[in-house]
Amino acid sequence: MKRYFVNHGEMKVFITEWGNKEKPIIFCLHGLSGTALTFIEIAEKLKDEYRFISIDAPGHGQTTSFKSPDEYEMPNFISWLNELFKIINIDQFYFLSHSWGSFVSLFYLVNYPEKIKGTILIDGGYQTKRLKGQTMDEDAASYEKAFNEYVFVNWDEFINTEKKAYKRWSPLLEIAAKDRAVEKDGMIYLNIKGTTANSIVKAMHKHETEDIYQYLPPSIILLRATLPNSWNGYREKVVRTFIEKTNGLVKEIPNATHMLHWDSPEIVVEEIKTNWLN
Repeated sequence: MKRYFVNHGEMKVFITEWGNKEKPIIFCLHGLSGTALTFIEIAEKLKDEYRFISIDAPGHGQTTSFKSPDEYEMPNFISWLNELFKIINIDQFYFLSHSWGSFVSLFYLVNYPEKIKGTILIDGGYQTKRLKGQTMDEDAASYEKAFNEYVFVNWDEFINTEKKAYKRWSPLLEIAAKDRAVEKDGMIYLNIKGTTANSIVKAMHKHETEDIYQYLPPSIILLRATLPNSWNGYREKVVRTFIEKTNGLVKEIPNATHMLHWDSPEIVVEEIKTNWLN
């Protein structure tokens, strides 16, 4: 595993790599409050077959935040991302993404289809905000509050809370969990500001993936969570629209939360081997 910074204008972007430069590239983009290490288990299992490139998105981990909230809006963000690809000299690649990262990946795919060799969405990109029953400001404010209040008195308390949220745990997941937090003044905080989450959620309201479904190729694979059960009514409703408009392949993963790649990493690995190694 190799970790380093690159300069992108006035920003510093933190990147993590696995594998070697002679292999096909899988670019990974995490969800809200994640970091590049969100994909650590997947990358460690497949680093002999692929070159994994995973970033801390702006305002996450060790990457600088955008100066303006507008920069998180999809047209601006994917332009920024495309410039980053030029800086790190990658052209064609597979796109593996989670949650909010999957929303970004679909907008990128619409604008730069020639660069994407394959797309796997990990429980993201299909959850339209229109059906959630919250206004943009209400939704954004709730995320900001939740992120600001996710605070712990020590690392043990933080890790124990993280462990309870998922179906399994491992030493690598502990490394990834710690990477998404920071110690400040003796307390443990998420390594993302609530204001960043606010900006991102508003951007997702302003630019719905449902509006670009018709322009997407049918080769997309969506791995969908099934826990908690109380969310499945909403999930089934938005997935129907996703399938009707994209003809993408949707796979429901049993006993998996939104952090599906942490709960069932072997399923993500198998999808990559089945669809991308061949």
